[in-house]
Amino acid sequence: MRNGDVSFWYRDLPVQERRAPLPGARTVDVAIVGGGFTGLWTAYYLKRADPTLEVAVIEREFAGFGASGRNGGWLSAEFAGSRERYARASGRAAVVGLIGAMRQTVDEVIAVARTEGIDADIAKDGVLFVARSPAQLKRLREGVDDDRTWGETEDDVRILGRDELATRVEIDGALAASYSPHCAAVQPAKLVRGLASAVERLGVRIHENTTATAIAPRTVRTDRGTVRATHVLRCLEGFTASIAGQRRAWLPMNSSMVVTEPLPEPVAARIGWRRREVFGDFAHAYMYAQRTADGRIALGGRGRPYRFGSRTDHNGRTQHATVESLTALLRTLFPAAAEVPIAHAWCGVLGVPRDWSTTVTYDRATGLGAAGGYVGSGLAATNLAGRTLADLVSGTDSELTRLPWVGRRVRTWEPEPIRWLGVQAMYAMYRRADRDEYRSESSKTSPIARFANAISGR
Repeated sequence: MRNGDVSFWYRDLPVQERRAPLPGARTVDVAIVGGGFTGLWTAYYLKRADPTLEVAVIEREFAGFGASGRNGGWLSAEFAGSRERYARASGRAAVVGLIGAMRQTVDEVIAVARTEGIDADIAKDGVLFVARSPAQLKRLREGVDDDRTWGETEDDVRILGRDELATRVEIDGALAASYSPHCAAVQPAKLVRGLASAVERLGVRIHENTTATAIAPRTVRTDRGTVRATHVLRCLEGFTASIAGQRRAWLPMNSSMVVTEPLPEPVAARIGWRRREVFGDFAHAYMYAQRTADGRIALGGRGRPYRFGSRTDHNGRTQHATVESLTALLRTLFPAAAEVPIAHAWCGVLGVPRDWSTTVTYDRATGLGAAGGYVGSGLAATNLAGRTLADLVSGTDSELTRLPWVGRRVRTWEPEPIRWLGVQAMYAMYRRADRDEYRSESSKTSPIARFANAISGR
């Protein structure tokens, strides 16, 4: 079993020579710090709108090194944060607009991939959220009821009983599931690599092996020279803490994944899952999974959620105990796959604001902008955020610039060791709550989980 090497998603891709670093001091119209999906989508839409703009992307490793090339491959209409929280600040109509914009974004990404000739193993077969305990089943039903209050119909989300779910996929212990068609399975490394090439074809320079150390109005300082720009956009997501003065801005939450060898046909026949619906669950320490285009099961979850001092992993390598935990969960969900070996394990970080909600900001006076805080729901949201950031930079008054995540201000995370202790305690409580709910016949959510939600700000 391989561990790390950025992620499994890169394993079968041709080795790509790194792009040249920043050659020295430069002056451009737009400097984007971070070569993941947010930065690349922003560059893509800026250049499409105005081909004369000089845009540079600054990337410490290579484009797609972070969460963009390590995630679970859910091109989903989900977005981070509570709808009610957004509505309190911007009104319900604005949130309904965001819901609709996210659905359209799934199709937008698929359309761009088609237009740019990016083969990313995309299959729009929807998303399943599975309940495996009475408490989870109650949360499932309450969630669908809440969706109805936001205008979502049976065409957007519906409940599948145990038998109907089993016609799609056999998940051990499943009681029911919700199903939404607004999601596609994707091979994320293929998508981000293809997007980087598309951006280059538009004339954007991507400077890899270039470490940004500080961001200031009209200025990006790097280990290769200083970039001056009219607009400076921070698009670092879980790596935001690497910039001077940003250590407490967004917490880099760790998430890990394992992927099996291709399932033998007898095993695949017992599990079903002939289409490529992605699926998650209603646990508090939740999991996420997809069936890959070559017939594997890829499954992820939290593992060790946070490293002291906002540190990040080394090249995607995850802990042995996390690999064992995810492997055990995979085999619990799919007993038929108990003997199928694990081929690869890896991890990455996602950006978590203190209120667990996405933010897109731009200050015309300083030229500074930022987008991120997707809390693990960023594969599609990065596209919408990138389009929004491009409109803000260009001064375009659009429906996107009026979305409720624009211009939000969020307080910073607590200093260490409070930050580390709080996150460890929160996930310990979530794991304890899940164990209690699985053992119980009660449909009530564990009070431990309710307490963890209250103190975490979720």
